[in-house]
Amino acid sequence: MAKNVLLEVDRRGVATLTLNRPEVHNAFDAALVLRLTELLIELKSRPDVRAVVLTGAGRAFSAGADVNWMRSMAACSEDENVEDALHLADLMSLLNALPLPTIARINGHAYGGGVGLVACCDIALASSEARFALSEVRLGLVPAVISPYVIAAVGERNARRLFLSGEAMNAKLARRVGLVHEIAQPNKLDDALEDQLGMLLKGGPNALRESKELIFTVEGGGISADVALKHRTAQIIAQLRVSDEGQEGLAAFLEKRPPEWIRKQGSPGDAETQGG
Repeated sequence: MAKNVLLEVDRRGVATLTLNRPEVHNAFDAALVLRLTELLIELKSRPDVRAVVLTGAGRAFSAGADVNWMRSMAACSEDENVEDALHLADLMSLLNALPLPTIARINGHAYGGGVGLVACCDIALASSEARFALSEVRLGLVPAVISPYVIAAVGERNARRLFLSGEAMNAKLARRVGLVHEIAQPNKLDDALEDQLGMLLKGGPNALRESKELIFTVEGGGISADVALKHRTAQIIAQLRVSDEGQEGLAAFLEKRPPEWIRKQGSPGDAETQGG
């Protein structure tokens, strides 16, 4: 499990967390969620860490929640599914409120829960070849747990379009809706990252922490999911995972076929992302 997220801290105090399941496009399961949570808690208390970079191994940033993992949860009770979903909700809340500057280095595609990780970071830098999608509805699911952070990033109006259509976005559209701040050619992504880190590291460590706290205070905690909201979003995804529609959507994705609701229409489907 310790290898599913890699941690490296350089001499400047920049900690790089790399999601390390490239064989499944860095999709997360219970073990990865647990490990990433543990490492973020560790970094939160390390006085030598000045900034955190989150990225993915291989060609993808993160495909979101592992479909096989979600499908397997159907055998569990609703209470067990809620508890499982709460672990992801706690991870998102922790990353969002981390008292350190955070940068998403989006080296490749980010789907479903991967978009949630991007939205929880303070700054998002994307490869020009990255694609983004919130296509949970095509699996009979919804982006429940990540919704507070994605809506905070893109706004309610854009969320209505993206949550309901499930369409894929290129990097330019992701920047236009507010999910991404900067775009770079793949071979220039690290240069863009270094430029951004150079600016961040000029700030006083305490001032950086207080700046984030100031934003949360001014916004009334609006972008930090409270306990009641986390439980409600976890309950929603738990109910949909075990529902007939959710199970059909997940099965169709794994079997590379259109789900039943599309087959009844007589039109092709292309569910392409995981949930969050």
